[in-house]
Amino acid sequence: MTNQHATPYAAFILRISLGAMYVAHSLVLKHFTFTLPGTAQFFESLGLPGPLAYATFWAELIGGALLLGGLGTRWVALALVPVLAGALWVHAGNGWVFSAANGGWEYPLFLIVVSFVAALLGDGKYALGNVLRTRPTQLGAYA
Repeated sequence: MTNQHATPYAAFILRISLGAMYVAHSLVLKHFTFTLPGTAQFFESLGLPGPLAYATFWAELIGGALLLGGLGTRWVALALVPVLAGALWVHAGNGWVFSAANGGWEYPLFLIVVSFVAALLGDGKYALGNVLRTRPTQLGAYA
């Protein structure tokens, strides 16, 4: 049985964790560790266009920040699934376990599932989206 009182808190924890993962992968991994030009070279080595690395960086950074803030969680989580599908494609041939050489496929697949769960649950507690939805309109009614 689902505890209706705990669900908004669970959605919050999931949203924050997913948002932090995206921000970390964009800033720590792509920007600071490999650098954006290095990430673009990696994309090109896979046969992907180099500029896609920059688009991926910005999608992860902006999407992660929106998730952290709780703005449009459902849509943002779904919009980021193609980024994770790309990561799944990159790691698909490396086998199971992300610690394998060149990383395994289970972590991107798990994050795809988590993104779908976040999309189903929505913002949860402590989200800016909740504040914006409960502001009075000009007529005094709540949105």
